[in-house]
Amino acid sequence: MADDRRVGEHVERLGGERPQGREREPQDLPIVGRAETHCPPTIMTGGMKVGIVVPYSWSFWGAVVEHAELQADALRRQGVDVRTIIGNDPPGQFTRTLHPRHGRDGPPPPDVIPIGRSVIVPANGSLPNIILSPRSLFRIREALERERFDVLHLHEPMTPTPCVAALATFTGPMVGTFHASGDLGWMRIARPTWGFLAERLDSRIAVSEMARTSAQRWLPGDYEIVPNGVLIPPAADPGGRDHRIVFAGRHEQRKGLHVLLNAWPEIRRRTGADLRVIGADPLRVRLLMRRLRVPEDGVEVLGFLDQDRFTAELLAAKALVAPSLGGESFGMVLTRALACATPVVASDISGYRDVMTPETSLAFPAGDEHALADAVVELLADEPRRAAMGAAGRALAQSLYAWDEIAARLVEIYEAAAA
Repeated sequence: MADDRRVGEHVERLGGERPQGREREPQDLPIVGRAETHCPPTIMTGGMKVGIVVPYSWSFWGAVVEHAELQADALRRQGVDVRTIIGNDPPGQFTRTLHPRHGRDGPPPPDVIPIGRSVIVPANGSLPNIILSPRSLFRIREALERERFDVLHLHEPMTPTPCVAALATFTGPMVGTFHASGDLGWMRIARPTWGFLAERLDSRIAVSEMARTSAQRWLPGDYEIVPNGVLIPPAADPGGRDHRIVFAGRHEQRKGLHVLLNAWPEIRRRTGADLRVIGADPLRVRLLMRRLRVPEDGVEVLGFLDQDRFTAELLAAKALVAPSLGGESFGMVLTRALACATPVVASDISGYRDVMTPETSLAFPAGDEHALADAVVELLADEPRRAAMGAAGRALAQSLYAWDEIAARLVEIYEAAAA
């Protein structure tokens, strides 16, 4: 199975000819006023400049946002000049009105080009913060003209407005990564309206087999599987952990936090362990606990954490619990825990199955709080086995999900697209 998930695996080999979108003449394009927004492809000798376009807000944690940040860091280690074009919701009353959950404080780093505020749009069982501001159309066009990227890398290319605007206006090579899985019902609107723009992608990437299947249902074509990379700390001792478990994720129904909380009194009684809840809004978690009549004994709600603090929490915990109910195309939070030598107790669902192995994880039926409790108790009761699973998980993450290896493959894809 490990070979099936190896970085750079082709689900269906890309054809010998590159897609023709980049070579269309401006007069053939249905978008008027199309500007020359890329440099001639001299990247092999002069250094490569890549723009990463993300249709979500930098201010709020999410798997795609985290992926793009780590991707940018890894590409820089490959010698690539990178800018990230993304939304931003500065702290303040207006942001608190639009977004009930807590976000990042302070401005984005210098390599981030903010293009507008976001709004919450329910999609695929989640509540992403999508950039829909009309001003973002002008800002992304200005950014493309100013930065003169050699290659654009679009995450969720069919998501408005930044990615669709980039597809419509950028004249250079473009790569798209498809993350989502499931029905993708919003594509019923996107495909007939702007789906034709997907033909301008020179290369299509899916982060998992599930993501590939979901995307191909709406946009047939060739997709290469390049998995989500993971931040791997330089050292991780699977033993000597604090007697606690961790949940990490947004407060959304599909993440299954309510399943874990319903199981918590039994876990606490049988193990004496503590629980740290990371990522979810603290107020909403406490309200959920009151509604479920779950005592707060042993539970600490930490809210959003930056990368360093999140890593520290995983390095200190005995296990990560991921009780998601579905809608996961790839278990990013699972690989993050494995990289920290932290075993995983997770729902037996599509997406997670591509990551979990018997040597690194315990699975339970999604939504079954009693099975969840039994799995956690089983893991915490056998410390030698738990530590061995942690060590195996770290080895798996290093072999399959190391960002430096994935970034090297991305550079090859960029070079092929620009050739």
